Amino acid sequence: MGSDTTWQAIGQGGEGASDIGESPFWQANEGDNAGAGRLHWVDIAGRAALRADLATGRVERWPLPAEPGCMAPARTAGRASGWVLALRDGIYRAQDWGGALECIARLPYDPAHERANDGKCDPFGRFWVGTRDERPGGGNAASVYCIDARHPGPAQATRMWGGGGTFNGLAWSPDQRTLYSADTPTHRIEARDWNGEHNTLGPARVLHQFAMKPGGWQPGQGVPYGGRPDGAAVDAQGNYWCALFEGGHVVQLSPAGELLQSLATPVVCPTMVCLGGPERRTLFVTTARHGRPAQELARTPLAGHVLVLAQPVQVPGLAVNAFEEGLQPGKGSAATP
Repeated sequence: MGSDTTWQAIGQGGEGASDIGESPFWQANEGDNAGAGRLHWVDIAGRAALRADLATGRVERWPLPAEPGCMAPARTAGRASGWVLALRDGIYRAQDWGGALECIARLPYDPAHERANDGKCDPFGRFWVGTRDERPGGGNAASVYCIDARHPGPAQATRMWGGGGTFNGLAWSPDQRTLYSADTPTHRIEARDWNGEHNTLGPARVLHQFAMKPGGWQPGQGVPYGGRPDGAAVDAQGNYWCALFEGGHVVQLSPAGELLQSLATPVVCPTMVCLGGPERRTLFVTTARHGRPAQELARTPLAGHVLVLAQPVQVPGLAVNAFEEGLQPGKGSAATP
């Protein structure tokens, strides 16, 4: 079990703070310095992407024109070529950190009421993005999209399923046969059989159901509430790690959905987890402070920072999947540090 003293924070008091941190991933360097790397994440409400060099402590912040839901490394014709980002209204590519953004796909919804949210790439190089229905009072128009740019021609965005309020927690099993996701408002984590080669899905089944928020619950009133499932990652043994928003914990579930461990965090709103570092045994957790009560923020000063568990986890994580892009006619590819 974790306690407040087992956590450290990246960039405490400086550029590392986010309003709503999300989408963390560890991107290892290529070539002679492959043992090193950087942690990347986004700040949704702060409209920025961030990356941190843990060896130097340096955090770089990249302002963006709209809210980023998620991002991932990208490759063109097998070579590193920057990043893919899901902004409020569509999917964008950037060849360089802080560089120009090119829209490669629009998502078919009204961005005034819906935005891109959680996402990551599958083992075949497609970019998956869940959305959030932002209509007052909540709605069920959110969907999960898959963006494929592996072949020449425009990227193709396919709606894989929908009918939720906010989709989170996208992750794949190590054997590439199961796709996981969280339907956050229903407090439910789902699993689907997945054929990666043909990109087909079986029906959803419940992996784990968390207790719903008590009626009339408000932060700081002392009424027990365990939180709801947010962003997630899978380790090398197929265990599902998930942040519990408003629950102040990160949980590890077995492939069968059994609770293996629960780690308390020094914040109320952890948002997503990542297993990174040179051996992929460092647990990183993004967090949120946007819209939280002042009293809560006063007693949780690390809210909004990326947390780092001091002790290595026993089972390493999986390497981050990259967005694979086919070489377009008339375009070259360039490696991006």
